[in-house]
Amino acid sequence: MTQPVVFGSPNSVYVRAVRLALEEKGVAYELVPVEVFGPDGPPVDHLLRHPFGRIPAFRHGSFALYESAAIARYVDEAFDGPALQPASPQARARMNQAIGVLDSYCYRTMVWDIFVERVRAPMWGRTTDEARIAAALPRAAVCLRALAEIGEGGPWLAGPAMTLADLHAAPMFAYFRMTQEGGALLDACPRIAAWWDRMAERTSMLATRT
Repeated sequence: MTQPVVFGSPNSVYVRAVRLALEEKGVAYELVPVEVFGPDGPPVDHLLRHPFGRIPAFRHGSFALYESAAIARYVDEAFDGPALQPASPQARARMNQAIGVLDSYCYRTMVWDIFVERVRAPMWGRTTDEARIAAALPRAAVCLRALAEIGEGGPWLAGPAMTLADLHAAPMFAYFRMTQEGGALLDACPRIAAWWDRMAERTSMLATRT
């Protein structure tokens, strides 16, 4: 079978989510680095893959796709390996609910408002926006509580089995956990803290670590 190709930066949360799905399915793939935040913006050839100039983009033979959630679902359904989506409508709805919460509420708050300001801003020579972090912390706490409730006490975000929701979340939490604020909020949410400890040890996480 043709080896799939992932286009994007290995540092990207959403690129890593797709790579995690491929790793969990045991699918060999090629990662083609693409930088979309350079001074000239996304490369012209990448705009042919993704009209909005975002990452990741994906190709499997003649089939091209973009948007990480769509790519991850395709990977689960197109390749052999352990199922990454629940069979029942209710369980699949919980998985999709968790992914929706992550995209709509967690990503901006946990990654851009907290991690980028606390860790990346000083690396870039920019003063950390403490007010932005302070405003984000209550929202991040709500995110963690919401995710804890969705799984209804199961060991994974959507319940008893690991799903695409866990792979979608893990790259965000990897950055969030690097901040003192993120660590404190995780410690205050034991279910999500235990989930993160379990997730961080998976072979797929180690294989995609940058």
